Amino acid sequence: MQPEALHARLLPFLPSPPGLVLDIGAGTGRDAAWLAGKGFEVWAVEPEEGFRRIGQTLHRSPTVHWLDDRLPDLAKVHKLGLSFDLIWASAVWMHVPPADRGRAFRRIATLLRPGGRFVVSLRLGPPDPDRAMFPVSSEEIERLAIVHGLRTVGRIDDHDRLGRHDVRWSNLVLQLPDDGSEALPLLRSIILEDVKAATYKLALLRVLAKAADTAGSLARHDGEAFVRLPLGLLALFWLRMFKPLIELGYPQSPRHGSGAGLGFVKEPFHALRPVAPTELRVGARFAAELASTVVRALGDCARTIAEMPAHYITWPDGRPMFPTTYAGRPRPRGSAVLDPELLWTFGYSDVPVELWWALRRLAAWIEPMLVAEWVRLTRAYAERQGRSLSGDAIAQSLRWIDPKRDTGIVRALVGRMFEKGTPVYCIWSGKKIHDPSRIEIDHCFPRTVWPCDDLWNLLPAAVEVNQAKRDRLPSRDALLRARERIASFWETAWTRSEAFAERFFLEARASLPFEPAEGAESRLDDLFAAMEVQRMRLRRDQLVPEWSGPQA
Repeated sequence: MQPEALHARLLPFLPSPPGLVLDIGAGTGRDAAWLAGKGFEVWAVEPEEGFRRIGQTLHRSPTVHWLDDRLPDLAKVHKLGLSFDLIWASAVWMHVPPADRGRAFRRIATLLRPGGRFVVSLRLGPPDPDRAMFPVSSEEIERLAIVHGLRTVGRIDDHDRLGRHDVRWSNLVLQLPDDGSEALPLLRSIILEDVKAATYKLALLRVLAKAADTAGSLARHDGEAFVRLPLGLLALFWLRMFKPLIELGYPQSPRHGSGAGLGFVKEPFHALRPVAPTELRVGARFAAELASTVVRALGDCARTIAEMPAHYITWPDGRPMFPTTYAGRPRPRGSAVLDPELLWTFGYSDVPVELWWALRRLAAWIEPMLVAEWVRLTRAYAERQGRSLSGDAIAQSLRWIDPKRDTGIVRALVGRMFEKGTPVYCIWSGKKIHDPSRIEIDHCFPRTVWPCDDLWNLLPAAVEVNQAKRDRLPSRDALLRARERIASFWETAWTRSEAFAERFFLEARASLPFEPAEGAESRLDDLFAAMEVQRMRLRRDQLVPEWSGPQA
């Protein structure tokens, strides 16, 4: 069947390209390729390996991305962190068991962009006895749509194109209202109106925003109403956030000016004074006594989060909004690596899925509000204690990343490559660089819009090329043209290095939707695919201008 003819009556309901499409149950990619041909970027979800293999052979479009995932959870799709303009489920719903349909619909609804549409085709008639198939109805879908805030904007009934007289089809078009996120008024209420005996509530919201923006891949999307985060990750961000404030003596409650009396400011916290905040990151390794100190400090922060802000930020009926379980702290033996496995051992925190997606998509807009209120609250606490603090100084201490670009490691490595005679190429132009002074270290994704100094994001570029790129995002074509050079640099610089390979992949796992597969080559392929997803998120969520690459 040709999709143009089969779906002709649905064409008026499709969004205008370009946009993102999720094709659930893509089979061998007939509809995915058709939609990609119309100018959409398509994620083709298909759990059957044989179908995926055939689809990848038949349709080699760079705008069709294959994913092994399935209803009702769509767990891998959720880890991408993308929202879709169109979700397409052709001849799929009858294969979902009735007991799973509520959960499946909810998972689909949370993936829609405001104003996005869900098109589902329903097979009406007796089920095929040779296949796992269940009865469906338009009424069931419309009830689920009402429950999840979608409205029906179209319904097209059709006969069966394969000539089965007892089979009919009903195509429903559902839309998520384009009225903004319902989570934003709730966040605003907590930030500006909630009673605060300390800066703890603001701190918890900010670490959640940071987790959503920079480490969203560590979240587990295995719940229907919540997304689960490792409590150790929140504790790590908490420690990094409070460290400059406490060391400068900025009050975080009306009564305490130097950190005394705060539940997490204990001996391990003070013992970390020589450690820079930027060293407290996912993937960092600490040895011997310092490892024990870091883990103890994280444990104190984790306990404070669980017992204070996670307990006192509540719904109107008194239920905790972020139910959190503190599981204690591990006992490191020798060195300790701040990897996902260690961070989960402290416990976990559940975030309502609607709030999580608001933070995931809008962290760049929500965080400045949090910082501004934190500055105001700190100044008010200082005034109660008879002190006068500069708002600019407080804001400076709340900056998440050192204002200097952390490219020293990459610069040193490239310098050693020149000393050894190893060729160094500009990632974007492909031209060999002969003079070390004519090279710059480029943040592939601009640091001004997404402050990420991970090793995978730092690439060598010729001075004139990097200056032309400036703070723009590489276009999809520019990134694809540089793919082999990027992978080659990663391999030369990091994956063959005993000192850096572990850090390289840990950073990527935290900041990108990246789950490394077995084998070095496949891991780099998966990492590059995750980079493409992040590029798309930044382009859509922050409207970052694109750079098409150096002119030939």
